[in-house]
Amino acid sequence: MLLGLAYRLLGSRHDAEDILQEAYLRWIRVDRASVGEPRRYLSRVVTHLAMDRLRARQAAREAYVGPWLPEPVATAPSPFGPLERAELRDSLSTALLHLLERLTPPERAVYVLHTAFELPYAEIAELLDRSAEDCRQLHHRASGRIGRDQRRFTADRAEQKRLLDAFVAAANDGDLAALTELVAADATAWSDGGGRVRAARNPVTGADRVARFLLGIRDKGWPLTVHHTELNGQPAVVVVTAGGARYAVTLGTAAGRITDVFLVANPDKLAWTA
Repeated sequence: MLLGLAYRLLGSRHDAEDILQEAYLRWIRVDRASVGEPRRYLSRVVTHLAMDRLRARQAAREAYVGPWLPEPVATAPSPFGPLERAELRDSLSTALLHLLERLTPPERAVYVLHTAFELPYAEIAELLDRSAEDCRQLHHRASGRIGRDQRRFTADRAEQKRLLDAFVAAANDGDLAALTELVAADATAWSDGGGRVRAARNPVTGADRVARFLLGIRDKGWPLTVHHTELNGQPAVVVVTAGGARYAVTLGTAAGRITDVFLVANPDKLAWTA
């Protein structure tokens, strides 16, 4: 549960595991007799450590090359505990974690604690040393900043799988018309190379541009090896090019179209795919 909390707050399993190590060091030093509820105590420690990490990361993010995307995590099986509720799966999606980067650390903490873990505002207030009304306002503000884009991570899993399969088939065949038909008119492709591998330095927008951008990756890396998997609670693929470059691919979808294509190519975020 704590790993899932830290990952949702940070979008990085590496950072989340660092946070858990710091929390463990505090736990072994604390007077256990003073801790009435270990789960609540540790949730509080992890949340505050994660918020501090988010604040420190904001300055470093300015030097990051190109778009930053969350570190993909395989979730079959889930390292974060059971994902039996749709809300738990949705709160891990690449689309949502990417949207959460718009929020301040307190907004993100309240949003995750209330939406994914269904904590009441009074309990969140205790964890964050704020009033319940303040937490309610933070959640309202966070929901407003995410806005209509929330639709992009609540698609039916069967629909996500159908669109992913059609997307892979069209891209693999080099079928520009079929790929363009799958993509929404205002779609965006995000590629995270982190300056380590070639990737678009800016988001690519528009159905035709997105389709041509994806086929450009396909043509340079042909033939492709495609591994179907589950990442962040969603159907996904890991694509390996002829030259050995790797892309973890997940989609944002709405109304039967692909609204976002997330391609993570930064090797630092894909070590597990080897």
